[in-house]
Amino acid sequence: MSLKWKLHRLSAMSGWEVGYRVKQRVQASVEQFALHSSAPPPPARNETGAAWVATLPTEFNVDKYRRAADSILDGRFPIFAMSAAALGFPPQWNRDPKTGRQAPLRFGKTLNYRDEALVGDIKYLWEPSRHAQLVTLAQAWHLTRDDKYAQGCRTLLESWFDQCPYPSGVHWTSSLEHSIRLVNWSFAWHLLGGDGATIFQGAAGEAFKRRWLTSVYQHCKFIAGHFSKYSSANNHLLGELMGLFVASLTWPLWKRSRRWKEHAQRELEREMLLQNGPDGVNREQANWYHHEVADMMIVSGLIARTNGCDFSTAYWLRLRGMLQYIASIMDAGGHVPNFGDADDAIIARLDPEPVDVYRSLLATGAVLFDNAEFKFKSSSLPGSALDRIIGDIDDKTRWLLGDAAASKYEAVDLSQVSLPVRMDFPNAGYYILGDRFETHREVRIVADAGPLGYLSIAAHGHADALSFTLSAGGREILIDPGTYAYHTQRLWRDYFKGTSAHNTIRIDGVDQSVSGGNFLWVKHARAQVLAVERTPLADRWVASHEGYGRLKHPVIHRRELLFDKQQSRLQVTDELLGVGTHEVEMFWHFAEQCAVVANGRGVRVSCGDVLLSMTLPEELRCNVYRGVEKPEPTGWISRSFDSKVPTTTVIAKGRIDGGVRLVTRFHFEFRH
Repeated sequence: MSLKWKLHRLSAMSGWEVGYRVKQRVQASVEQFALHSSAPPPPARNETGAAWVATLPTEFNVDKYRRAADSILDGRFPIFAMSAAALGFPPQWNRDPKTGRQAPLRFGKTLNYRDEALVGDIKYLWEPSRHAQLVTLAQAWHLTRDDKYAQGCRTLLESWFDQCPYPSGVHWTSSLEHSIRLVNWSFAWHLLGGDGATIFQGAAGEAFKRRWLTSVYQHCKFIAGHFSKYSSANNHLLGELMGLFVASLTWPLWKRSRRWKEHAQRELEREMLLQNGPDGVNREQANWYHHEVADMMIVSGLIARTNGCDFSTAYWLRLRGMLQYIASIMDAGGHVPNFGDADDAIIARLDPEPVDVYRSLLATGAVLFDNAEFKFKSSSLPGSALDRIIGDIDDKTRWLLGDAAASKYEAVDLSQVSLPVRMDFPNAGYYILGDRFETHREVRIVADAGPLGYLSIAAHGHADALSFTLSAGGREILIDPGTYAYHTQRLWRDYFKGTSAHNTIRIDGVDQSVSGGNFLWVKHARAQVLAVERTPLADRWVASHEGYGRLKHPVIHRRELLFDKQQSRLQVTDELLGVGTHEVEMFWHFAEQCAVVANGRGVRVSCGDVLLSMTLPEELRCNVYRGVEKPEPTGWISRSFDSKVPTTTVIAKGRIDGGVRLVTRFHFEFRH
């Protein structure tokens, strides 16, 4: 970590946070000098909690889970862009599978996991140790009763205990990693049979059980002493509270368990209502984290219910609001914009194959809330309005809610469907414009005038003020290019979270907001909505931001979107209010399936049955880019973490002197 980063990070902290972090560092230093206790926990009571569902489901394609589990036993692990990484079984838990670097077994709390030269790519190191594969093995045993899968779970865990001793190495640095591991352990514990699991039989089995429970206790103790607080109190804190809560209910074995459970549940509910706004949108301004937090709420809520300590009505209503947001911004083709950061994190991989996480969430919500809109939008089958054929629930929903969920899902009445559920999300600054929703002639615009992100560091926000996404007929046209990188590859990290990667305007070659590091913004562009008007004939949205007020000659960016429903035309008017001479760049990022041809100011876009004609401002000159890396990246899209492919970006550039009004026109045609 550079001195510059440390100063930027310090500037984002309050005095209370500085004191808290000093205290944490002193505590870690004391523990480092062998004053910590690695002794077993106090004697445990002989009782464990109930599973997340009364009767564990069994109605699955057994071969699917057998194949996935056999692949793991063969040493092949899916890790981000490495779809079948050959790690061996059991793997080397402290070896980065991407770079091959072996992370040291130093005292974890003072180990700099951000140092690529020391540990490699920490995301690739941490991911296998979340133990999603343990759940797959346990599912395979639950469905087949083949002992090799249960023994595989035991081998995997024992190797992890051997190679990752408390409290040494990168797997004893992050409370969030501990928490997600505990949640996966909880699912696996119940799937293997709980206290009566076959792998606990005999003297060796009893010793293994004690060893596992000792690690559970150490995990809980670590989390309880290292919560993410103050400026870092985002989804990490929610995940930490979830892990401690789930573990305290699954293994309520020690004197501290009740205190851990009560604290975790109280703070989890408070933070869930705080970090997810009244409009149902997670305040990090990142849709993947919105999904992940909704998953945290579902998992925590289900386990709380079966153990007799349910959350409040407000908690469940906030979850419903979060699902309404997903249902509203999802287009007729099932696409959800890639706003903000995304790292492909899954709380518990209950389906070993890739799934549509948003539709899966809506299927779960359809059953939980008997909600027709959620059922309609969760369908993976294309259709038009209410004639859509709704398929069966997905595997993840069945694992979470049991076999009975299928009949409950089927019984949800679609006759009262009304979509979009909502069109305005004022706390988050997202607004939906368009017409003929849920049909083959749908035009859906999702406009962004929200905050940069959450709290002072806005860790997972992108510099995307006044950007918007556009789909037509269920096909993505203008997209948000995603994230791609986190801790490594700083050039790409800066590009994907920067202004030039979004459908908005950049001035003088600098971002609207000022980055101070991979997960740190030191100056936030502040956007505000000036007008929202909807009539049967047109939708109008006006917003502005002052992120370029910091320039020597300040500029205010004001954007108006005017969609003519009768003519299927969109007019984008950008006003740059200020003085002085500036370089202006207007970015339009197209989905990779789009064919884009530019001729002067005219741009023709073809995507399936949709034709789009664009007329760019006469004051700017147009260039088309695809997969460019130098002098700076442009023309890329990342659909998943650490994976990117070329796509087409149109950039209109020019020099202005004083204020200017730039008009871009779009006309839609449907060939059906």
